[in-house]
Amino acid sequence: MSIKNICVYCAASSNIDKVYFDSAVKLGKLFSSNNIRCICGAGNTGLMGKLTEEILNNGGDVTGVIPQFMVDSNMHHPDINELIVTETMHERKAKMAEMADAFIALPGGCGTMEELMEIITWKQLNIFNKPIIIFNINNYYDHLIKMLDHAIDQTFMSKENASLWDIAYSIEDINNIINSNNLK
Repeated sequence: MSIKNICVYCAASSNIDKVYFDSAVKLGKLFSSNNIRCICGAGNTGLMGKLTEEILNNGGDVTGVIPQFMVDSNMHHPDINELIVTETMHERKAKMAEMADAFIALPGGCGTMEELMEIITWKQLNIFNKPIIIFNINNYYDHLIKMLDHAIDQTFMSKENASLWDIAYSIEDINNIINSNNLK
């Protein structure tokens, strides 16, 4: 499987620590230098906006998928290479999943976590077999990872389910995961 299109879930909030923005910038450079198209929610703020700007500033490609009501509220990034407008959030998520070869979850709030959990569930149900990377910047996802481990320990999930996702702590980890999947 060749990974050339990665869906990124991340925060729209701009009132977050600089360490998260720094990681979004590094991820944008990684995508641009490796000709990886970013598929995202098309937002113009927070980590999503910063990631998009970094990719575009370095000659990369971003496809944004966004529901009409968010376009009507001018929540989309104006310079995205390709903007796909859907009617609903459900259509948005399905389109993003369909287009992606892999998924990365940067830190974010309820929307990001909901998207991450849904995509893990889809993989668990064998709807697809695409890599999922939890980017644990600044140990942000430690509690979620612990909860997933607890679900496995309590047999709500099988031990094999721990292989549904990879955990990255750095851009180098993400690059290694992408490259190892490109070799398979």
